[in-house]
Amino acid sequence: MARICGICDKHPSVGCFVSNANNRVKRWIYPNVHVVRYKIVGDARNHVHRGPVCTKCVKAGKIQKVISKHVKVKSI
Repeated sequence: MARICGICDKHPSVGCFVSNANNRVKRWIYPNVHVVRYKIVGDARNHVHRGPVCTKCVKAGKIQKVISKHVKVKSI
C-alpha cells in the first residue's frame, strides 16, 4: 500500500538523522496514514469511499468516518 493520504495527498518525505557530531544520515519520514471507510464532508453525492487517510485530515474534520454494517457495537 502506498503511504499517501487520499484527501490531502500527504506523502513520505526525506529527512536526516543528526548526531551530536553533526553527522547526517538520510531517513524517511512517513505520515500517519490508515485505511478507513469515509464520507467527504460537504460532498453533495454523499458517497462512501474506502482508502488511506492521514490522521490530520480526520482530526480537522475533512472526512466523516463510516461504520460498517457488519460490525456489531457492544452496548454498555
